[in-house]
Amino acid sequence: MQEIFLTEKEVDTMILALISAHSVEVEVDASNFLDLLKFSLSLNTLEKKRVIDAVPTLSQFQFDELTKVFSEEREKFRELAKEHPEDIKKLVSKQQKEWIELGDLYKSELEAKEKESEDKNKIDDIKSSLWL
Repeated sequence: MQEIFLTEKEVDTMILALISAHSVEVEVDASNFLDLLKFSLSLNTLEKKRVIDAVPTLSQFQFDELTKVFSEEREKFRELAKEHPEDIKKLVSKQQKEWIELGDLYKSELEAKEKESEDKNKIDDIKSSLWL
C-alpha cells in the first residue's frame, strides 16, 4: 500500500463534506462544528472519527450538545493555557498530527471502497462474458 500524504486543508475539506452529510431536519453550522471538532484537545483520532461517522444519524439535540461541550472544552483549555502553556502546546501539536492521521484514515477507506467497487465490476464483466 502506498503512503498517503494529505495537507491540513485537504483533510478539512474532506471532513467538512462528511459533516455536511447530516440529516436534512438538523441545522448545523458545519464550518463551526468542524472547527470545534478539529481543535478538540480531549478527543483522539478514533473518537473524532466516531463522531464524524455518526453525523448522518445525529439529532438536533445531539449536535447542539456536542457543540456546547466542544465550546466549553475550548474555554477550559484556554484557561489552562495561561497556567500550563507548554503542556497545551504539546497537546496542540499532537492534535495537528492526529488530524492528518484522521484524513489518512478516511482517504484509505475511500480508496478501499473504490478498489472493491472496481473488483466487483471486473467480476461482473467476467461473469457476463461467460454468460453467468
